[in-house]
Parts: sequence; C-alpha cells; structure tokens
Amino acid sequence: MKLQTKIAATLAALVLAAVPATVAATPPAGHGPEYNPAPEKPETPGPSAGMPEKAKAYGVYCKDQSKKHVDGQKGTPFSQCVNAMAKAANNEKLTPGKACKGMSKKHVKGQKGTAFSRCVNGVAKLRKDQQA
Repeated sequence: MKLQTKIAATLAALVLAAVPATVAATPPAGHGPEYNPAPEKPETPGPSAGMPEKAKAYGVYCKDQSKKHVDGQKGTPFSQCVNAMAKAANNEKLTPGKACKGMSKKHVKGQKGTAFSRCVNGVAKLRKDQQA
C-alpha cells in the first residue's frame, strides 16, 4: 500500500470519528443548561369528558369495580365509579358519599365491601393524591 493511500485512509477514519463527537457535544436548540421547563401537571378530565379519557385518568382508583353490566343500572359499576371520580376531582365541596350516591350498596359474596364503599375509598385516595 502506498504512503498516500495510508494517509488518506487515516484522515478519513479521523474525520468519521470526529463528526459524531462534535454533533453530540452540542445540545439541541432550547435544551442547554439554561433549559429547565416546569413540570406540567396533567389535566384531569372533567365529568363531561369521554369515557376513554376518564378511564385512563381515574381507572386506577376504580380497578376493583366490576366491568360487567348489571340489569336495571345505567352503565357498569366501573363506569359509574369513574364518573364519580371525575365529579369529585373537579368539585372539592362534593363529599365522597354524594359523588358515589348512585352506586350499589348491596354486598356481593366473595368481594370486600360494597361497590359504594369501594367508590368512597377511591375518592378518598384521589383527594389524597391531588393534595400531594
């Protein structure tokens, strides 16, 4: 191999190694050391929002509710609970009992508490998380 070819190959390798290093050294625009955005608190959907948005936001507090439809009731216990969470999250003066008033108070064998009591506990946890 000729000396000129060796020098050209070495220079090419150095250039290829240096380009990624210089690109990585410069931060993208707006993301330098002075860039420190305030963490945004996610908006909680209100009572009039669609069910998918509310289920994602409040489903954590209603995960112990049944998702099977009960004859004679509007919606499933899970959807009723999610709606109660949305009402309670957006109205501080609404008591947990009033938010969950449409929930069943009948005890189901094999489950801990009633749908109403689990909903009230969920509202209490939601309020605690909102304060934190």
